[in-house]
Amino acid sequence: MKTLFKIALLSAFILYLPAQSNAWGLIGHRVVGEVAEQHISSKTKKKIKKILGHETIAMSSTWMDFIKSNPHYRYMNNWHFVNLPGGLNYEQAKAALEQDTIANAFNKIRFVTAELKKKDLPMEEKQLYLRILIHLVGDIHQPMHCGRAADKGGNDIKVKWFNRPDNLHSIWDSNIIEYQQLSYTEYTNAVNSAKSQEIRKWQSDDLTTWVYESYQKSEELYKAAEESTDYSYRYNYDWIDTTNQQLVKGGVRLAGLLNEIFGS
Repeated sequence: MKTLFKIALLSAFILYLPAQSNAWGLIGHRVVGEVAEQHISSKTKKKIKKILGHETIAMSSTWMDFIKSNPHYRYMNNWHFVNLPGGLNYEQAKAALEQDTIANAFNKIRFVTAELKKKDLPMEEKQLYLRILIHLVGDIHQPMHCGRAADKGGNDIKVKWFNRPDNLHSIWDSNIIEYQQLSYTEYTNAVNSAKSQEIRKWQSDDLTTWVYESYQKSEELYKAAEESTDYSYRYNYDWIDTTNQQLVKGGVRLAGLLNEIFGS
């Protein structure tokens, strides 16, 4: 009986772990959440606490990945990303986003934001939509979650990470971040130093700009992958600043959106 119990516990634990292709992975998402926590107003913080209880924004940020293995939530699988073809300028990308009615991160962020602004929204739905919003804002700041459908956001682009077979998407989900060997709180303390003018600028940008910026980064990453797919120290050196800026931008913008929803 004890053996069966241990196996059941292990199986449950494995099911609760984030999947390999989650945007930013566990540490990245929690950095975005922790940055946001440090930029929300006290009024926003109180309202969020009523919804999430003792669950912090950082801890809530990975909920959408934890429930991926639950069949009840499989309808959310395509919400984590936005697909755009290569070579688009801002206006073309904006038109494509506006015309696309498929359930994706762009459309769902707009939907749950509007829902959370409703005063009479039931508490159960508030909790669900808030967890979704926290996660998806992190998702779209991972460049390969705004990549091309043809290669599944870089999942089909095979690369090596320190001589180990991998793919471009996974490198950006977790490999670069985990290579820094920091906890999410240590990582946040190391990178969360945005200047006030940067914060104002990032929070004034609209959702289309958030997506387009990530899309532009993904275009750079695709181009880099055409030149070399053997990634190690140099790749980390070349792209760690981009990684850190996207994490901080995601957190600062999430905080601005949460203040907009709950600060009034």
